[in-house]
Amino acid sequence: MTPAAHDFLKKLLDTPSPSGFEKPIQDVVREYVASFADEVTTDLHGNVIACKNPGADVRVMYAGHCDQIGMLVSQIDDSGFIYAQTIGGWDPQQLIGQRMTIWTGDGPIPAVIARKAIHLLNEQERKQVVKKEDLWLDIGVKSKDEAKELVRIGDPVTLKLGYQEMRNGFANAPAMDDKTGLWVVIEALRRASEKSLHVALSSVSTVQEEIGLRGAKTSAYGIDPHIGIAVDVTHATDCPTIDKRQVGEVNLGDGPVIFRGPNMNPHVVNRLVRICDEREMAYQLAASGRATPNDANAIQVNQAGVAAGLVAIPNRYMHSAVEMISLDDIDRAAVLLAEFALSLTGQDDFTP
Repeated sequence: MTPAAHDFLKKLLDTPSPSGFEKPIQDVVREYVASFADEVTTDLHGNVIACKNPGADVRVMYAGHCDQIGMLVSQIDDSGFIYAQTIGGWDPQQLIGQRMTIWTGDGPIPAVIARKAIHLLNEQERKQVVKKEDLWLDIGVKSKDEAKELVRIGDPVTLKLGYQEMRNGFANAPAMDDKTGLWVVIEALRRASEKSLHVALSSVSTVQEEIGLRGAKTSAYGIDPHIGIAVDVTHATDCPTIDKRQVGEVNLGDGPVIFRGPNMNPHVVNRLVRICDEREMAYQLAASGRATPNDANAIQVNQAGVAAGLVAIPNRYMHSAVEMISLDDIDRAAVLLAEFALSLTGQDDFTP
C-alpha cells in the first residue's frame, strides 16, 4: 500500500457519508481518481463512476458502496434534546454512551447519546433492552430555541469518526463497512491502469446500499456491465461468542473472502480463485445460498443478467463504532481485483 493510498483510506474514513448524504465522500473519491481514470462521471443518483479504457467492447463493473449507517434529526423537544431516526441497520445497544456528530449546513455539531445512569435505573429497567425511540442526542444547549439555531430537522448524524491503527496490521474505525470495499475498487482501478487493459473497467462508488442496494441498481443500469464484482465486508468469526456454523470460518488477516453460491457466477469465482492460487496469495472461501444482502445482488440481475462476483473484507464488530479490519486483507483484495481485470482478454465467455 503506497502512502498516497493509505492517506486516501484515512480520508475516506474521516469523511461523513450517511446514506443520502454522500457528496462529501464522493468529492474525496473524485479528487483521488482524477489522476488515473480516463473518465470520471457522477450520475443523477450520486454514484461516482471512474472508468479506464471506456471504448472497449466488454464492460466490467467493480462496486464498493460509500454510504454508512447513520441517523437523521427528526424532532427537537422543548429542552433542546434531539431525537433522530436511524439510517440503515442499527443495534440500539451500540449507540448508548457514544460521541456523535450532527452534520449541519453550517458545519459539524458535537453530540452525545446516553441514557440515565445505572444508579437511577430500577430493577425492571435494568433488565430491559433499550429501544432506539428512548435514546436522544444531547448537544449541550439549554432550550429548544438554542438547538434550532444550530440544528435543522433532516440533518444527518454519524458516530464520531476516526481511524486507529492497531497491532498486527489491524485497524478500527466506524464505517469500515464499506469504505474499505470502496477503497479496494478504486485502488484496483489505479493499479490496473498502470498496465494494458483489454476491457472497459468502471470502479463505482455506489450510494445508498445501506437502505436497499439503491446505487448499485442505478449505476449498473447505466453501465450495463457484462461482468460485475461487488466488494463489501463480511463477518469475521475469529472472536468470542460467534457461531461459525452460521457464516463459516473467516479470520482477520487471512486474506479477502471469495463467495460461492447462486448469486455468484461460477466462472468469475473460479478465475478469482485461480489468480490467488497462481500468485500464492492468501484468500478465504465463504458460501451464501441466497441472494446476497449487498451490491452483488443488484448487479447480478441488472437488465439481461450479469456475470457477478463477490469479494469481501473480514470485519469484526460490524455496524459499530469499532469495526476492525486487516490492512493486509484490503491490499490483497485490491491486487486480486486488479489482476482479475488484467486477465480479461475481451473474448472470455462467462456463460454458465
